[in-house]
Amino acid sequence: MIMADSGSSEEVAVIGNTDITSTESENNIINTMVERGTSLLKKMEINVAEAEKRTGKNTVNMQETYTVYLIEIRPAESVTEGGTPAAPDTLWRRYSEFELLRTYLLVTYPFIIIPPLPEKRAEFVWHKLSADNLDPDFVERRRVGLENFLLRVASHHVLSNDKIFFLFLTEEKGWREAVLDTGFQDKVDSRLKSVSAMLRVKNPDKRFTALKQYSDELNTVVSQLLRVRARVADRLYGVYKVHGNYGRVFSEWSAIEREMGDGLQSAGHHMDTYAASIDDILEEEEHYADQLKEYLFYTDAVRSVCKKHELMQYELEMASQDLAYKKQQKEELVTGTVRVFSLKGMTSKLFGSETQEQRESRLSAIEQSIEEGVEAVMEKNTECRDFVSAAWEDIERFKEQKDKDLREALISYAIMQISMCKKVWPSTLFRTSFCFQYKH
Repeated sequence: MIMADSGSSEEVAVIGNTDITSTESENNIINTMVERGTSLLKKMEINVAEAEKRTGKNTVNMQETYTVYLIEIRPAESVTEGGTPAAPDTLWRRYSEFELLRTYLLVTYPFIIIPPLPEKRAEFVWHKLSADNLDPDFVERRRVGLENFLLRVASHHVLSNDKIFFLFLTEEKGWREAVLDTGFQDKVDSRLKSVSAMLRVKNPDKRFTALKQYSDELNTVVSQLLRVRARVADRLYGVYKVHGNYGRVFSEWSAIEREMGDGLQSAGHHMDTYAASIDDILEEEEHYADQLKEYLFYTDAVRSVCKKHELMQYELEMASQDLAYKKQQKEELVTGTVRVFSLKGMTSKLFGSETQEQRESRLSAIEQSIEEGVEAVMEKNTECRDFVSAAWEDIERFKEQKDKDLREALISYAIMQISMCKKVWPSTLFRTSFCFQYKH
């Protein structure tokens, strides 16, 4: 599913060299749609170089095992062509610190689709893929995802200039205190408040409604795709590994055959090679699955922007409704007529009307309240309009990023599949020729 206009005229992608190594493939994945010429990435290079398992005590003084990630940064100017790069500045971060950074960005920049973090625990696993969050393969894929998160934030023209993000990259010890001192936690909207706004808003913006619906559909489609892919990986793994049994049969058969011994031994070797190749194939596929997972998690970021708009729209409608009620109160006080049943009206009938001085005092208070209400409505209206303008600009940026990312990912996946077939076909042709030789 693609949000951008598919009718735009673009050059047709041509698949060129299909003989790529796994290292080249991983580099393609890491560098997908990172705007190297923008903002912070113009000044420095950012890498999550390695992961390390550690043991320590948690907040309740219990022993735990966790993973930390080494962030390396170096000035971009220090990397000269053909020269030796300068030693990078390094610091270690836990996954929970990445979570705190992203929460801060979500609250501080509610109009921006904040890049998602990689999964905390493995999802959409198949039987050979470990669900353990300390599994080395999973930790490595998460390292790649965390680096991609930092690069996406650093390439954003607004987020890259945030002081707290810069401290996250440069200050190992004082960063957590700095982010908590911003008071961002006091600005977090309660879940109940967001649900109330969603249910009670009267005039929702159709653009955000359509965007939220698209996000839900994208989430459903990508989830189904990842589930199907996990089932296919399970089945494909089984099919390939069966050939390992054939390899043993051919090897044992070669021991009792005189004329065909060498051919059977060679066939068994090719069967073993074929069976072992699935491990590298599915490992590469897992990187492309991680790209799909990133956009699965992006749907939550899109919904977050929509929810914030609903909340702001709801607050604007409440302010407008309150102002209308105050104006009605003023009209009733001036004309002396009561449109709806009220306790004050009932009191006036029972105990007599108020004096002229009391009425003028009430009228003055209501007029003051109306002025404040008008200012509140104007402020909410301006705030909502500015939010829509900024949010829609970022949504358009996200659409372009998503289309380019998925296009490049699918092309890379096709190249990987072609490269895999080139490796598998010689073995297949050998087995076919062997069968013909045996028949004759």
